[in-house]
Amino acid sequence: MPSLNIAATRPLSGFSEIADRFDLCLCDVWGVVHNGVAAFEDAVAALVAMRERGINVVLVTNAPRPNAEIARQLAGFNVPQAAWDAIVTSGDVCRALIQARAGQPVFRLGPDRDLPLIAGLDAPEVGPDEARYVLCTGLFDDTTETAESYAGLLAGFAARRLEMICANPDLVVERGGQIVPCAGSVALAYEERGGKVVYAGKPHRPIYDTALALAQEKRGAPIARDRICAIGDAIRTDIAGADTFGATGIMVLAGIHAQDLMEASWDQRHGWFERQSHRPAYALPHLVW
Repeated sequence: MPSLNIAATRPLSGFSEIADRFDLCLCDVWGVVHNGVAAFEDAVAALVAMRERGINVVLVTNAPRPNAEIARQLAGFNVPQAAWDAIVTSGDVCRALIQARAGQPVFRLGPDRDLPLIAGLDAPEVGPDEARYVLCTGLFDDTTETAESYAGLLAGFAARRLEMICANPDLVVERGGQIVPCAGSVALAYEERGGKVVYAGKPHRPIYDTALALAQEKRGAPIARDRICAIGDAIRTDIAGADTFGATGIMVLAGIHAQDLMEASWDQRHGWFERQSHRPAYALPHLVW
């Protein structure tokens, strides 16, 4: 293992090596706790162990659905509630953005599985030509489409200066070993065409403020930023968000960057981190205790 300087990402064999440094863990879900098909048992055990040792755990996810939907999904993967204190989703933040536009006709770009996001809200769905703004929760079919599939649609929205709310800033996600595009890739393509995008989730501040408030309520005391870690598998969202919020970023290598990192040596990994916009303080292949 190479010698490490202060700026270098430090390898971990397990979270227990640094557990005593933290009072709060903000943990990503998809790619860290599960892969969209099954939960990672070691990761779940690690979260349970954190809480047993007095660390609050808030699951922070860019899923474009209310937190109750994520809780049901986790239950379906046999993830016990002992693994977390609270869940915050980009969908929760997104609902507040939609409520601020109550009554305005919206074009929803994304699959019907995300319909719980607008349930009970005054958000009349219309066709693209009648919309006052766009809500992007994903692609209609993320198994066959990419952001470029919507080039014409996005160009039309940009020409009319419609604002887009992006309910999931992730560019891609791993699903059962396959990498599929997310709403963030469509939002990025829209920005490249001159469109304005409002992002609901990581790496943007509102979702972290919400998570911290919930954790402090559970704990019954303030939590200092230097006692907060954020675990995730994506540089652009998880690690960038941790940096801007003042939390300690911890990278899980076996996620969306696995192709670049899992078979690499630590020297190669350090080189890869140096080329990124943000770098984690720590890294480990999988979340384990």
